[in-house]
This record gives sequence, C-alpha cells and structure tokens, in this order.
Amino acid sequence: MQAILPEIPQDWQDAIGIEFHAPYFSALQMFLQSEMQSGQVVYPPLSEIFNAFASTPLDDVRVVILGQDPYHGPGQAHGLCFSVPDGIAIPPSLLNIFKEIHSDTGRVIPTSGDLTRWAAQGVLLLNATLTVRAHEAGAHQGKGWELFTDAVIDHLSQHKQGLVFMLWGKYATAKASRISSGHCVLTAAHPSPLSAYRGFLGCCHFSKANAWLKAQGQKEIHW
Repeated sequence: MQAILPEIPQDWQDAIGIEFHAPYFSALQMFLQSEMQSGQVVYPPLSEIFNAFASTPLDDVRVVILGQDPYHGPGQAHGLCFSVPDGIAIPPSLLNIFKEIHSDTGRVIPTSGDLTRWAAQGVLLLNATLTVRAHEAGAHQGKGWELFTDAVIDHLSQHKQGLVFMLWGKYATAKASRISSGHCVLTAAHPSPLSAYRGFLGCCHFSKANAWLKAQGQKEIHW
C-alpha cells in the first residue's frame, strides 16, 4: 500500500527504520487510512505525527517524557506529548506540570503551552500512541503505535547512556521495566487534575532531572 505517513528524520530512520517494514506497521497504516476514508478526523495533522522526532535529533536526546495519547480537541495536538501550539489554551495536565516546575525550581509559569523549547534542548516528548480520533481519547490505542514507540524506548535504553526517563501515571510507569540500568527513571502519578495530588505535585522531578544531568557532565534543562 502507499505510505500515508510522513518520513521520519534520517537519524531516527537509521535507528528504528526496521519498524516501518514490520507487518504491524502496515496494518497500522491501513487502519489510519480507513479512519480518514470513513470521514474521521485524526489528530495531530499527518505532517506532525513524527514531530517529536523532528524536533529532537537522536544524538541530542537527554530526557524522555512519555505521554499516552495526543490531545483530541481541535488545534491542540502537534506531535509533542503534553504540548499545545502557541495560542491554544493550556490544558489542565500541562498547567499542573507548570505549577510543579514553579514549585520545584521557581520558574515563572509560562503563558504558552508550546513545549518546543524543551524539545530543542534534548527533551523527547513522546506519546505512546501517536494519533487519536477527534474527541475520542484512546481510540487509536492497540492499533500498533505502542509497538513502534516501545521500540523507540528500547533503542534509547540500549544505545544511549545516562538518560532521564520521566514516567507519569500507571500507563507510563509500566514502561519502566523496559529501561536498563544506567538511566535515571523518575515515576509519579499522572499530572491530570484527577491524580496530580496523589504524588505528581511535589515530586520535584524537574530539579532531580537537572541534578542527574549535571552529575553526568551535561547541561541542565531550562524548564
């Protein structure tokens, strides 16, 4: 079948390109094509599905933040987990992230929810599922994306050293078993208003991440 997804940047292609030839990925593309042919709206726009990889070159990755689904409202998802484009209202989970950063590091809560500035510093903002049906959270789970993003996590774990993995919520923390020793794995409750008070707020992950990076002789992230 004709590919409907954009090409992933060459550095990532060299690392995980074998996944694009796996049977599950062909089935995933067929599913996405059927979604669009049936009139379903899919987020993010096709051109931004691999935005996390385009925004953070493989050699630059120092921190991995793992989300679950893209946002499913109009204009929100742009291929970076938890992030929304400039000018879009900051979602509640992201606002809690900003509140925790303020509490943890003293940084002023920004007015923009665009996290491209993090991606440019080596923070891979990866959703486990890279697409979603409009207004239907989880609609594209179990269609193959998780196999692809697990392969990304496995590659980073096995071929990079001294990374920080931020895993929030049950879904993300379950991925900790895929990460080898030698990396910093930070787990907490999800920043959603439904669970943030159970351990996300007050987790101090952002200062802990910077302390780890500094100990590795790397630059801190300007959160």
